[in-house]
Amino acid sequence: MAFAVNEINRNSNLLPNVTLGYSLYDNCVKLGIGFRAALSLVSGQEEEFMLDESCVGAPPVLGIVGDSSSTRSIAISTILGLYRVPMVSYFATCSCLSDRQKFPSFFRTIPSDAFQVRAMIQILKRFGWTWAGLLVSDDDYGLHAAQSFQSDLAQSGGGCLAYLEVLPWGNDPTELGRIVDIMKKSTACVVIVFAHESHMIYLMEEVVKQNVTGRQWIASEAWTAAAVLQTPDLMPYLGGTLGIAIRRGKIPGLMDFLLRIRPDLHHNNSYGNMINQFWEHTFQCRFAPPPAGWVESGRAICTGDEDLENVDTEFLDLSNLRPEYNVYKAVYALAYALDDMLQCVPGRGPFSRHSCATLQRLEPWQVNFTTPFGDQVSFDENGDALPIYDIMNWLWLPDGRTKVQNVGAVKKSALKGEELTIDEDKIFWNFQSKEPPRSVCSESCPPGTRKARKKGQPECCFDCIPCSEGKISNSTDSTECTSCPEDFWSNPQRDYCVAKKIEFLSYHEPLGICLKTTSLLGTSICAVVLGIFIYHRSTPMVRANNSELSFLLLVSLKLCFLCSLLFIGRPRLWTCQLRHAAFGISFVLCVSCILVKTMVVLAVFKASKPGGGATLKWFGAVQQRGTVLALTSIQAAICTTWLVSSSPAPHKNTQYHNDKIVYECVVGSTVGFAVLLGYIGLLAILSFLLAFLARNLPDNFNEAKLITFSMLIFCAVWVAFVPAYVNSPGKYADAVEVFAILASSFGLLVALFGPKCFIILLRPERNTKKAIMGRMH
Repeated sequence: MAFAVNEINRNSNLLPNVTLGYSLYDNCVKLGIGFRAALSLVSGQEEEFMLDESCVGAPPVLGIVGDSSSTRSIAISTILGLYRVPMVSYFATCSCLSDRQKFPSFFRTIPSDAFQVRAMIQILKRFGWTWAGLLVSDDDYGLHAAQSFQSDLAQSGGGCLAYLEVLPWGNDPTELGRIVDIMKKSTACVVIVFAHESHMIYLMEEVVKQNVTGRQWIASEAWTAAAVLQTPDLMPYLGGTLGIAIRRGKIPGLMDFLLRIRPDLHHNNSYGNMINQFWEHTFQCRFAPPPAGWVESGRAICTGDEDLENVDTEFLDLSNLRPEYNVYKAVYALAYALDDMLQCVPGRGPFSRHSCATLQRLEPWQVNFTTPFGDQVSFDENGDALPIYDIMNWLWLPDGRTKVQNVGAVKKSALKGEELTIDEDKIFWNFQSKEPPRSVCSESCPPGTRKARKKGQPECCFDCIPCSEGKISNSTDSTECTSCPEDFWSNPQRDYCVAKKIEFLSYHEPLGICLKTTSLLGTSICAVVLGIFIYHRSTPMVRANNSELSFLLLVSLKLCFLCSLLFIGRPRLWTCQLRHAAFGISFVLCVSCILVKTMVVLAVFKASKPGGGATLKWFGAVQQRGTVLALTSIQAAICTTWLVSSSPAPHKNTQYHNDKIVYECVVGSTVGFAVLLGYIGLLAILSFLLAFLARNLPDNFNEAKLITFSMLIFCAVWVAFVPAYVNSPGKYADAVEVFAILASSFGLLVALFGPKCFIILLRPERNTKKAIMGRMH
């Protein structure tokens, strides 16, 4: 401060014709002493002095530079704010001091803790540390920082606090032991400390005692540069510390100013006495002989001409000017504010009615200047300087020495907002892996899972629950699983949706191939039998009981075999409409032929009896054809009505399987399908009953027996079909229906035409009229 005031007084462009003076007070790190010092300054109780004939009296107070502590700054600025006396602190960081209602005349050249907290949260995010412990000092500095940390961390979603502990004042082994034990047992390996170096000294004693290693420390600006902690005993624990540090600056000319300092041999003021003490300590000498009875050897008498350049002292170490740089900027801020007021012309000022400012009306926006180091200094509406911090890393060198190196910066600008830059390659990590540690309560949930918060624990502690079927999560740490679209389903890993497999009775699958082959085999057999019958059409076996009906029956059976192919393959509108119509008409045509053949057998038997000849005229060829056509037309009408009123159609069914789409034909009208089947069943039962009545007719070759057996097979197959069809899902329902068609068709083919083909081909001697009429005896 003395250097800054001296430099300003020598600057002809800043405060010309005005000489700044200063008074120094030591607060002794006590609130009461600092408070009394501030009141003494502003109350004008200073002794009067005479600079020259024109400058006599108590000096006016431009402002106060200080205090270094947030707690003392709060107390002092509360009073100074009543009188609007500017107070510019170089080290008080509590975010509470940004409240202009409570502290209207408070300014500071150090960033607020609110910004420091956000800077730390950005560091946590940068390295993926979502699980950290927080230790704070038991004062305004620590408690307000803890409050800001909790609220900002929750808003940013950057992580959670594993624990929050308040460090005791002084050395309290019991409380410190409890805190370090919590830190030791916690899974969080990142420890953030908002406290002064005095707190850290006692804390680290307990850390060493309990040997708590493997922790990544993050330091607030209060202890980032604390040399007292950078010792060989503590570096195994504190090595690799990342810290927020006040912006380092360069102050040209300061070294020359310090070297010109000389002790006051006459002790005219308290400052001289302070310099004398420093001089005696540095050069190990005394300005006066020791008091009587004081035994001291080896100390020479100080002359005041000793050379500071020849001694190694921190007093001359200007390589790390951080709080000092803020003091420098604070003095200049007050100087520029005063200069602005003195140059203001009444009537042209920035306030109402173009009035000029006074010390009591100093506004933050009135101060804006650039330091020789190139840093712009300005204040926002809360009296906070444009925030900027250096990020430091504690490096443990191989030779045992320590080095605190700059690895980045965090700053706020009007254009880019808050910006963090870190050179990760320069960072020393005090871990065996030489890599940043992992500090999470729960590992990230991979795609395919969702986060489920653990009950009673922070939101960073969660379980990873696999997504249920049909739902996916395609990003890390998803909180919800999203449902797949209707025609899609989740893959086994549940991280993306795949198109559902469409299932139907395909021509290419084994079941479809088997049924298709059987259908074509049956069709071929029908064609062969039809060829045999056509070739032997003149033989009695073929001509018996209306060969035309036999040919028509074979054609209808062939159609029955072929219609089963409509049930195989991808359902389409025309196949859905045609399959049941073709099936119903083909089987009615087949059963109608059998029914007419049965009726003809009964009619012939009755005609053979006396007086029964008249019955045959009702069962001639024309009547037989007409009956078959009429019965088939009824089924055709049923099918037409069904297709027109409620046609079967292809349908994507997702009810059977969640991960499959069963492509099937819905019948449209259950009543229509039931009537179609019922009509076939009615004709089949009627044929069975008539054939059963004619089974014992006295013919050597009685076709009624064959019809009875065939109808028995037919009815058995279709009675078993209904429950099997109802209980078969998807493509298996089609397979059951195809099986029923093929089974009943083969039953009819074998039962009705097997014995006839056997006689025609292998027993031609029985293929005579006499043998058939039973007259070969």
